[in-house]
Amino acid sequence: MRTEDGDIIQQCLDGKSAMFGFLVDKYKRGVYALAYSEVRNFHDAQDITQEVFIKAFQNLHTLRRWDNFMGWLSRITLNTCKNWIRSDSKRPDSEFIEDQGQSKLSNSSMESFHANQIYESVREALDSLPEMYRQILTLRYYGGMSVKEISHFLGISTSTINRRISEAQTRLKEEIITMMGSMRERQELPSSFTFRIVEIVKSIRIHPLPTTKLMPWGLTFTAGIIIAIIGFNSNFSFFDSSEAMTSLSGQCSVLDVGEFPVDVMKVSKVSVMANSDGNGSGNIEPSLQNALFMAPQAEGGTWTRKADMPTARYNSGACVVNGKIYVMGGLIPANDGTRLSTVEVYDPETDKWIKKADMPAPKCGFSASAINEKIYVFGGLIDGRAISTVEEYDPVTDKWIKKSDMPIARFFLSTCALNGKIYIIGGHNENMRIPEFYEYDPVADKWSKKANMLAPRMMMDACVIDGKIYVIGGIDLNMPQNMLADVEEYDPVTDKWSKKANMPTARMTLSVSAVNGKIYAMGGDGKGGVGIPIPIVEEYDPKTDTWAKMPNMTSARSTFPSCVVNGKIYTIGGYDGNKALSLVEEYDPKVESKGIEFKGKFPATWGDVKIAEYK
Repeated sequence: MRTEDGDIIQQCLDGKSAMFGFLVDKYKRGVYALAYSEVRNFHDAQDITQEVFIKAFQNLHTLRRWDNFMGWLSRITLNTCKNWIRSDSKRPDSEFIEDQGQSKLSNSSMESFHANQIYESVREALDSLPEMYRQILTLRYYGGMSVKEISHFLGISTSTINRRISEAQTRLKEEIITMMGSMRERQELPSSFTFRIVEIVKSIRIHPLPTTKLMPWGLTFTAGIIIAIIGFNSNFSFFDSSEAMTSLSGQCSVLDVGEFPVDVMKVSKVSVMANSDGNGSGNIEPSLQNALFMAPQAEGGTWTRKADMPTARYNSGACVVNGKIYVMGGLIPANDGTRLSTVEVYDPETDKWIKKADMPAPKCGFSASAINEKIYVFGGLIDGRAISTVEEYDPVTDKWIKKSDMPIARFFLSTCALNGKIYIIGGHNENMRIPEFYEYDPVADKWSKKANMLAPRMMMDACVIDGKIYVIGGIDLNMPQNMLADVEEYDPVTDKWSKKANMPTARMTLSVSAVNGKIYAMGGDGKGGVGIPIPIVEEYDPKTDTWAKMPNMTSARSTFPSCVVNGKIYTIGGYDGNKALSLVEEYDPKVESKGIEFKGKFPATWGDVKIAEYK
C-alpha cells in the first residue's frame, strides 16, 4: 500500500516525529535542486534544504491541505532562498566565498580540475537562462523529478513544463546537458541527510491534532528509512535516469568517465559513456584520485551469464552447502515493500534452480552462514523491527528450527564462519549502530562476547582468508563522509582487530568473496549516492595489503549476495537502481596484474604531466 503524505503528516502531528523522515526522503532531491537553481551554490543549497525541512516540520500544523504538501514545500524553499540571498549579500566575505570554486582550479589533482571545469561551465550556462528555464532544468536533471512531479511542485501545467524543457534545450549546447548529468552524481546530498533532519525534529514539539482513524502502519522509523535507503519504493526520491532523460532521448547521453578522467569537451577514446537508461549497465566512476594512484589495473577475469533465479529479489541471503547455492528471503521493491520467505537452490553444474521449504517468516536485512552442512540465518527485519532471531536450516531434511537468539537484535549485519564458529559483525537496530562483536557456537548453541570492532558500521560485507576475517566497506551514519572504504582484519587467535589498506572505491551494500587467497569487492552503492549502484570490482591481496582494479561486472547493482563454488564467484540477484533482479553471473578470476599505463590514455598535455608525477 502506497504511503500518502496525509497519513505521514497525521502521524507526525500525533507525536510520531520520526515519521517525518519519509517526507524528507521523498522530497529532498526536489528541494535541493530548487534551492540550487536559486542560489547556484551546492553547499548553500544543502544548508537551505536542511533549513526548509526544519521549517516545514515546525509549521506542519498550519498546513490545511495535506495533499498540497509538495507545493507548500516549494514555497517554503523559494522564500528561504530569497532570505538566504538577501542575508548572503550583506556578508563581507560573500565575494570570496563565491570565488572559492574558481580558486580550486589551481589544484594539481585531476579530479578537482575536472570537477570544477564541469561546475563552472554548467553554472555559466544556467546563469545565462531566464529563471523559468533554469529552475525547471535544475529540477529535472539535478532533482531527478518527472514532468508530473515538477508540475505539482511548482504549480505549473505539464504542457508548460514540456514546452520550457524543449525551449531550454535549444538555448544550450548538447555538452552542457550532458555535463549536468555528470554533475548530478558529484553533488548528491549525503546519505545521512534524512537521519540528521529526523534527529533535529525529534526535539521540536508541534501542536498535535485530534486523534483520527489511520491506516495500519507497522513500520518503525528506522526500518522505513533503511528501506528507503535500499530503494525498494520507486515513489521515493531515488533518481530514475530513464524517466529523467525522456525528453532528451536520442539527443544526448550522460557523460561519465570510465578508466581515467578525460577532457569533458573532447572525450578520449578510452572513456566510457555511461548508459543512463536505468537498467544498471552504466559505468560509474570510482574515486579518481584513489583509483589512479592506489589501484593498479588488472587483466583477466571473465563474467558469464547463468540461468536466472526464479524469484527476482535483493537484500537476500545466500550460502553454499555441498556445492549448491541456497538463496533465502529478501525484498521485492513493490509499493508495499514485499519481504520474501522464499528459498531457492542453484546447482552450478546443471545451471538449474529448484524450490525448497520457505523460511519460518519473510524478512530481509539478515545475514546467513553455512557450517557443518547446515545454514544459519541471523537477525534482519520483520514488520519493520530489528530482530535477534537465529534459525537453522538443514538441506537434507529441508526443515527449519529455532536456535538461541543473538545477544543484540540487529539488521544489515554480516556473518562469517571460521573454525567451527560463526562471527556476527556490525549492523544496526532501532537505537544505534552496533560495534559489539560476538562468536556463536552452533554445536553448543551458545554465544561469546569478543573484542569490539574498531568502528561501528552497517551495510558492509565480510569474508575469511587464512584464518582471519576481513570486513570491507559499509556506512557509518555519524561520519561526514558516509560511504566507507575501510578494511578491518580480525584475528580470532589474538581476539584483536587491525586496520588495513582502504579499498580504492568507497561503497556500501557491496558483496565480497574470497578466491585463491584474494578478496573481490563487487558492486554496491558508490559515491553517486544511496540507491545508485556501481559495477566496479576491486581485488584485495591480504599478503601485500594492496588493491587492484578488476573487470567490471556486466551490470551495476547493489544489495546482492555472492558465493564461491569450485573457484568461481556467483553473484545473485540484487538491485539495479530501478528494480529487483533475477540475474545470476559467474565470475572466473584470473589474477595477473600490471601497473597503470598512462601513455595514450590522456590528452597529450595531461598524459605527460601524470607520467612524470607517477614516476
